[in-house]
Amino acid sequence: MKNYIYIVAFVMLLGACTDELEQINPNVITQDNFWETEDDVLLGLAATYKTFKSKNTGLYNNNGMPIMNGRGDDFYIRNDVADFYKLSTFVNASTNAKVTNTFEGFYMGVFRANQIIENIPNIEGLDDLEKKTYIAEAKFLRALNYFYLVINFGDVAIVTNLPTSKDDYFKKQSPEAEVWIQIENDFKDAKEGLPVSYSSDWLGRATKGAAIGFLGKTYLFQEKWEEAENEFSILIDANGNSKAPYAYDLLADYEQNFEKEYDNNMESLFEIQFQNVGGTNIGQNENANESQGSVSGQFFAPAEVGGWFEGFPTNKMFDEFQLEKTVTNDFDPRMYASIMWDYPGAVFYNKPFSEFTLQFGYSSMIKKYQNWQDSNEGIKISEINEKALRFSDILLMQAEAVTMQNKENEAYPYVTRVRDRANLAPLAVGKTKTEMMEEIRHQRMIEFFREGQRFYDLKRWGLLEQEILDSDKVGKEFYNSSKEYFPIPQNEINTNLNW
Repeated sequence: MKNYIYIVAFVMLLGACTDELEQINPNVITQDNFWETEDDVLLGLAATYKTFKSKNTGLYNNNGMPIMNGRGDDFYIRNDVADFYKLSTFVNASTNAKVTNTFEGFYMGVFRANQIIENIPNIEGLDDLEKKTYIAEAKFLRALNYFYLVINFGDVAIVTNLPTSKDDYFKKQSPEAEVWIQIENDFKDAKEGLPVSYSSDWLGRATKGAAIGFLGKTYLFQEKWEEAENEFSILIDANGNSKAPYAYDLLADYEQNFEKEYDNNMESLFEIQFQNVGGTNIGQNENANESQGSVSGQFFAPAEVGGWFEGFPTNKMFDEFQLEKTVTNDFDPRMYASIMWDYPGAVFYNKPFSEFTLQFGYSSMIKKYQNWQDSNEGIKISEINEKALRFSDILLMQAEAVTMQNKENEAYPYVTRVRDRANLAPLAVGKTKTEMMEEIRHQRMIEFFREGQRFYDLKRWGLLEQEILDSDKVGKEFYNSSKEYFPIPQNEINTNLNW
């Protein structure tokens, strides 16, 4: 939250100087001359969305991807970057710079959303409905930042207003249950105020469907099964089909979800937008020289094609993909789309896979979200959007919500839709609650590899210790229940004595 304090203090200082001198430099953006028009609101929203993809502080770039994926039993981060290796092997401390940066990024997003929410009522030229819609969009973004804060850090400070005094800078932590309530309320407001869709000019902005999906996910994480089911039921019917006015559906080809040509497709409820525009310096953050693309492609690519080969699927993950063959006795298509391994005819970055060297005893490499159809990843800039919420997630979460209410027979249509796309045989009838949850857990593991879901799924199922110890993950011996959350960054504790 230190960045949050510095930004607010800077704005307040500008305001104090302006009052005393009674003059404003028209060439400098200040608190007094910015929040005046609808264009200012759009700029503020763009800056708030951007916090998710900033290179150093964003959850959905190469700093955040290891944080979301690296602790799972399906993933390994090598020891090239010490802080990433530490979090992957459960020896990270409160001084871990990578975790600290992401923590600050979340609160930067909260701060920017709060600015929008507080300033919109005073902007002329907007009618009440337009103001409500923009506030709903800002609340969606605030809720999403708090969602990631609470699942990673637990008890955190709830900040919903801009500070007006020094005392406001040092908020106390709130219990996790209270943070969840704040998230629920913001997603509810977003659900009521956001449109179902936008024109093609505004693809990527939060919609009503995205708010409903994340509200349902918020309930699911709290084991509020009935409430979760009710939200997902707004989007899908009992057969797993999208309900009007929503038009979500599974792509016929699973792999297309992770190719730039299919960004913002019908399966996506919300995704982080990346483009090869802006500056070319991937080391910059929050300035004009920063690229608006992703570095994750190069981060995970093998050295033979200019990559940094920082992460790998564990062999446990490799084996999980092979538990069930398709009806034509082939590997699950999600295996082909998610990882690369040495199978007959395998081609990776236009090279036979035999030309690549497998690392650290692992049997495969990451393919999902890689620009593997190009000859290399050395350009360091990827345009593939990160899908934060997909329709297959809605289906499997709905299957879980009804199963956990002892209605496992109602889960069949939702699980079947996911299995059918993978060309798997029909599920055996009469599965018990335990058996259906085993199937759902298996499907989630292979459906969402490298999408930042596995660790958090295991945590909410109470299976972290069991599954991490039952894996070939390096550092598993250092895991214990205290590692379910990241420690609050030391810089924050030093700055804010209330933490």
